[in-house]
Amino acid sequence: MSGIKGLIYKKADLLSKQHSEEMNLKIIHPKHDEHRIFVEEKEKHTYPVHLEEQFKVLTFDGRIYNYSSLRKKLENEGYRFKNKSDTELILYLYQEYGNQCFKMLDGMFAIALYDKSNDKVFIARDFFGNKSLYYTQTQNGFVWSLELKEIISTLSQKPKIDKIGLNLYFQLTYIPAPFTIYEGVKKLEANSLLIYDLKADTYYIEPIHTDKVQKQNIDFYSAKKKVKDLVTESVLAMSVSDVPLGTFLSGGVDSSIVSLCLAQNTDQKINTFSIGFDKKSFDETEKSRMVAQLIGSEHNEFVISQKDLTQHLDAILLNFDQPFADSSALPSYMVAKKTSDFVKVALTGDGGDEVFGGYNKYRIGAINHKYTSIVPQFFHNSIVNISNVFTKQREDHRGLKFKIRKALQSINYDGEFFYNIIKLGFPEHELDRYMLSSYFTENPLKYYKSQLPKPQSLSDFRQVDKMLSLEGDMIVKVDRTSMLASLECRAPLLTHALWNYTHSLPDHFLLKGNDKKRILKKAFEDQFPEGFLEKSKQGFGVPVGDWLKQGLKDELLSYIEDGFLEKQNIFNVAEIKRIVLNHVQSREDNSFRVWTFYCFQKWYKNIYDL
Repeated sequence: MSGIKGLIYKKADLLSKQHSEEMNLKIIHPKHDEHRIFVEEKEKHTYPVHLEEQFKVLTFDGRIYNYSSLRKKLENEGYRFKNKSDTELILYLYQEYGNQCFKMLDGMFAIALYDKSNDKVFIARDFFGNKSLYYTQTQNGFVWSLELKEIISTLSQKPKIDKIGLNLYFQLTYIPAPFTIYEGVKKLEANSLLIYDLKADTYYIEPIHTDKVQKQNIDFYSAKKKVKDLVTESVLAMSVSDVPLGTFLSGGVDSSIVSLCLAQNTDQKINTFSIGFDKKSFDETEKSRMVAQLIGSEHNEFVISQKDLTQHLDAILLNFDQPFADSSALPSYMVAKKTSDFVKVALTGDGGDEVFGGYNKYRIGAINHKYTSIVPQFFHNSIVNISNVFTKQREDHRGLKFKIRKALQSINYDGEFFYNIIKLGFPEHELDRYMLSSYFTENPLKYYKSQLPKPQSLSDFRQVDKMLSLEGDMIVKVDRTSMLASLECRAPLLTHALWNYTHSLPDHFLLKGNDKKRILKKAFEDQFPEGFLEKSKQGFGVPVGDWLKQGLKDELLSYIEDGFLEKQNIFNVAEIKRIVLNHVQSREDNSFRVWTFYCFQKWYKNIYDL
């Protein structure tokens, strides 16, 4: 992983030359009011880039998709470029426009820039947060990095577990920004600029983009045409590459449209990639084959087994640097790993559900609003109790009974339904039974609810997802697994322009009844066989519930041993043992909760060496 890392130390002697060399750091300001500033120096990379006459230094990770237009703009203003790097472009933009330059960037990026002229360090993260940035301030100074483990390596001791981060993880199965699993270590939120003032020895954070999107009065036909143009333009912009490029093709709406757009706008046959499973009920490769034949791609199909997934389990889960329990990370890594043998850049369909309103939870959110206005709360509680009796038997965690129980339990009469339905781990009203009071905290989502209280509309639901699951789960999953596989992934449907445009449209253009991603499908339906874009797709389903009772059983049981749990001192031993053993012995299906517990314990043992 190419990356950025930097430290600002208050005292000149706090970071020795030997220590800085071990961490691959280069000093860029030997002494400034008793501060030393270090940045990571990668071999065979252009990081960091210096603007010597102004003493500005910039480190960068990511990709700028509007590079050509921005470079032309700067050249017209008299700038002369030494190379074609994004890093040089950003440095010149900053010289010309100051910190307003970050608003001009369309891409995925994490940036750190030191400007001696105003004694400030600027640290920026893109609109969606495609690249992670972590930071911490200690008595000795300020540290930032793309990776949590790099932050921890600079500290004198491993930090304590953060209670809010811990509770967010066990409810959501991931930890969204600005929290992390470590106390005192933060993750810079998407669309944010952190400004560290060396003179004041403090920092503040402000949003990069502050534009408010207004709903427009537009007819569906015109909006559909605009969507098609924006998607096509985005695919073309992200297909610029000096290394071999292809697309992930699952056969779903999003990846099919991205692959189609690329195939229609290139003279060469494109490469498409998909994975299938040896377990037939989880295999959907037939759909991807149909699209590949339609667009005439060079299609590559890989069949993977449970053994393929489990043998990479440790490497994948521990690569996230903090607890992460989205099991689809496993097949995501496998398709990236297989694809990297053929190309080095892959376009994906990621972001299509968030940008175009494709999730079932959006439709269910609208139903909740109607339901609670009709059904009295006391009657609803009776329905939930009855459903719990009939749906505790062993079941497929993607099955109808599971979905019914999850939906009924999530119905909320105080306007917080959507915040409930996105919790895939432990419900808050149960978590206090499993966790000791010294670690349990009520309402860990308080920070997010204060920004968007009581979401009611599709636009609200999408904004919540942007704050939480998009930034903390989906983007992290794709970035970390693809980087582990030495593959760069780009998401043409996940652009600032598309996000703002779809937010400006009436909600029913995106979601109408059961018709999800309506405008995207209508924009491209004439390019596919009739009805093809209406076919549902399962997504990556991983039978973790079965694994925990079979191949992972011994490891799981080792995590509930008395000595381990007592030394750890986080969980209620009796309650945790109960749900784990009930699952292992097939008395209850606790797949999601036990998997969440398993992933945490694996991370904890690796970090704290119990």
